[in-house]
Amino acid sequence: MSDHAVPAPRRRAGWKFLRDLAIIVVAALLASFLVKSYLVRSFFIPSPSMENTLLIGDRVLVNELVPGVVPVQRGVVVVFQDPGGWLGPAQGEDLIKRVIGLPGDTVSCCDAQGRLSVNDHAVDESYVVLQPGSDRVARTDFSVTVPAGRLWVMGDNRYDSADSRMHGTVPVSDVVGRAFITTWPVSRWSVLSRHGEVWDAVPDP
Repeated sequence: MSDHAVPAPRRRAGWKFLRDLAIIVVAALLASFLVKSYLVRSFFIPSPSMENTLLIGDRVLVNELVPGVVPVQRGVVVVFQDPGGWLGPAQGEDLIKRVIGLPGDTVSCCDAQGRLSVNDHAVDESYVVLQPGSDRVARTDFSVTVPAGRLWVMGDNRYDSADSRMHGTVPVSDVVGRAFITTWPVSRWSVLSRHGEVWDAVPDP
């Protein structure tokens, strides 16, 4: 045997290491692809309708397990496909709003303090942008009972949001997922709260 020959066991160990490394890399790339394709999606904020929670140019991550695996909750921010007539032809296909009413809920506005009510429970929405000089979370009064299989959604910037007040309810089946974190720009990094302390107090219909 040559002094420079590599013993067979060592060669086999080297090939095994390279094979295992290749499997790990391929598995990691596949997992990343599956996560990005089926579990998490990035979404760009194109309008001021969710200010000041979300600003034009923000990017958010969307959990696509909602609503297929995880049910929609009141207060969550969701991305949904245009049910038809919400967007113009050059505005894309997806929108982002906050879920206010679930199927069967009665949503009404406004009470004496200018607040929204869900199932006769007044909701204190500290995140809503108000009109200067007004304490009302919406310009006009309304009352609606959400049909089965549908959602009532509204923007946080109530005076600059074309939402369910204008277009009606959204099919749950059109929901792409729940926006749960702002990722860009870096200065805007934050978790998107559903304000559970507010919405968990709303009674079921």
